[in-house]
Amino acid sequence: MELREQGPRPTLAQKLGDVTHVSPLLRKVRQLSGCAEDQAGEWLLKCAVGRGATHYERDFPSELPPDNPALTNEELGVALCLGHLPWNPALLRAAAQLLSAPDVNIGQLARLAEMERVEPVLRYIAEAAARVAPDQEPWVELRAHLPRRRKVRTDALPHWSRFVSQTGVTAFGGGPRIDWLCRGKPGA
Repeated sequence: MELREQGPRPTLAQKLGDVTHVSPLLRKVRQLSGCAEDQAGEWLLKCAVGRGATHYERDFPSELPPDNPALTNEELGVALCLGHLPWNPALLRAAAQLLSAPDVNIGQLARLAEMERVEPVLRYIAEAAARVAPDQEPWVELRAHLPRRRKVRTDALPHWSRFVSQTGVTAFGGGPRIDWLCRGKPGA
């Protein structure tokens, strides 16, 4: 068997058929974390898990720096959706869980999404939330207020079922249950 060196992983933007821009948020993430661009996604995921995106909890490399509270939850959620990062559906799913909380500043989130050009991704997540949790904020407001500026290839985005927790028929006689993943308490 011959081993071949793998080329660079495609970015989210490449998978969506989009282009990246100079991102002030990515610059802030790199400055606060001290991480190289290729480690930024992993650091962001670690931060999201520490702040309550517990569905994606796992062991992270010990060399990743600790979370930095100077990055708001809204910034963290948007940063997880940046097209510059290597394509990893777990980043988008963690963003959805992190941002599914009552304390999210919807105005700030919408402004950041437009500024960082991730509104198609957040709009896609908002539409997925409409299927399962139609009243879940911030997704109701984002569906109403985020512009439909451009279309992206959604086949590269996670299926709606990847943003939820689903049970089968339970031993207690209950039927299947589908719950939108919301942010838990950090460290819980």
